[in-house]
Amino acid sequence: MTEQHTHLDRRQLLVGLLAGLPLLAQAQTELTDLAKIRASGVLKVAVYKDNAPFSDGPANDVQGLDVSIATALARQLNLKLSLLPFDAGENMNDDLRNMVWRGHYLGYGPADVMLQVPGDKYLMARNRQVLILAPYMRQSLVLVFDTTRLADVTSPDDLKGFQLAAERGAGATSALMGYSGGLLRNQVGIHNTGTLAVQALLDGKAAAAYVTRAQAESVLSRAEVKPGRYRLTSLALSGLPDNGWPVGMAIKAEHKELGQALETALQSIRASGELLAIFKQHGMTLTAP
Repeated sequence: MTEQHTHLDRRQLLVGLLAGLPLLAQAQTELTDLAKIRASGVLKVAVYKDNAPFSDGPANDVQGLDVSIATALARQLNLKLSLLPFDAGENMNDDLRNMVWRGHYLGYGPADVMLQVPGDKYLMARNRQVLILAPYMRQSLVLVFDTTRLADVTSPDDLKGFQLAAERGAGATSALMGYSGGLLRNQVGIHNTGTLAVQALLDGKAAAAYVTRAQAESVLSRAEVKPGRYRLTSLALSGLPDNGWPVGMAIKAEHKELGQALETALQSIRASGELLAIFKQHGMTLTAP
């Protein structure tokens, strides 16, 4: 073979290799969302910091209902779990942006999936980049009260004259304080979390606490209290949902395959009784979403 032919063959080979690089790169980028996660071997799950009873504790040892559910989901998908605990933003829109579809400007996130997301159609309409799916519980508001101080509560008017406890920044707290033109406003003690509001009740600093059922049940389940001493009841207040709201997960809107896998995994742990066991472990009632 002549030297000229040798140079031509090498040149043709090089041109062929270069032409094939875009095809190779395209093949690598065409992995589906779920395939990429499986290739990494890790499911990254975003959970709120300081959000007892769902996710609370130091960053290297976060505990709670959502952590247990995340662990079960990752195991169903044959993946290792990587938790991304994060501080709540100004609103849920910020949280979805930072932890689901874009990532925080400080370089934290996004995760593959975020837990404790309200299944709200208006929330999803405002956040087209995300898909809210796989509800695993229903949040609801309750009044938990000391029966030695309040025989019964059938209306907010029954609370007049009694010290109350509620969570800072919660919509339920605003509704309670705004009832009947502020009838109860001066009776409401504000606490940093709903669980601390319930603890104030147990400590005798309040006659009742207005919190979520999950917050009330988790605190009462850990306390040594006399049966019947504390009772949970609904309390109708303007602007609050009578039947609570479903809570599920959020993923990027285009990650349909991951969404199907998560829904299947949730169905599996529900059908096996594991989801019920997780709720019981954390002292909470598994309610249909």
